[in-house]
Amino acid sequence: MDDDLRQSSNTKHMIFNIYQMIAYLSQSMTLEPGDVISTGTPSGVGVKMKPRGYMKAGQVVTIEIEKIGRLINPVIDEPDGFLVK
Repeated sequence: MDDDLRQSSNTKHMIFNIYQMIAYLSQSMTLEPGDVISTGTPSGVGVKMKPRGYMKAGQVVTIEIEKIGRLINPVIDEPDGFLVK
């Protein structure tokens, strides 16, 4: 978050490779250009950090994929009524 590097990994460490995920997902839905597939995250962040490293409103999260680009998002508070209780 912000300029603090939290994770650095490679898709070769994933349980299922990208080809397997795309093949599996495309059996049940049509994938379109621009679709984002959330694959999870490498270990080592959030609850596993010491001290714990949860995101807070006002921080900025940057996700970069080599040779593809960056996705930059601000962290915001959850809107009222967002979570179903």
